[in-house]
Amino acid sequence: MASIGSLIFCTDCGNLLRESTGDEAAILICELCGTKNRDTASKTITSESKPDAFPSSLRTKRSAVQTLTAADKRGDAIAQESCPECDRPEMRYYTLQLRSADEGSTVFYSCEGCGHKYVLPKLSKIIQWAHNDSLI
Repeated sequence: MASIGSLIFCTDCGNLLRESTGDEAAILICELCGTKNRDTASKTITSESKPDAFPSSLRTKRSAVQTLTAADKRGDAIAQESCPECDRPEMRYYTLQLRSADEGSTVFYSCEGCGHKYVLPKLSKIIQWAHNDSLI
């Protein structure tokens, strides 16, 4: 017989038995199979589990997010353009509309290989982006 909280289940068929009387000497009869079961609701069972004992989908999702790079979190795309510094064939990029709406977007490139960054079109005010990557 197993009990969870004040619920008592039949030892033979697993059916939920009637309410507990709170008396350990009481006998509860299963309405489904007729088995006589002792009332164990007054027993206290204490168990401990380690936090990582049960897999959690939330914990799995959280750890997956923690392994992403800052560029992945931003959603940078990959361009088939070689880096001018190390000739790596791919560079990450993202765009921002920094000028008026009738002009093109500014494209920020960064190389995962050597860390080189540059901006198209080249704007003098954007140079600080290479040192302070907070314009995301």
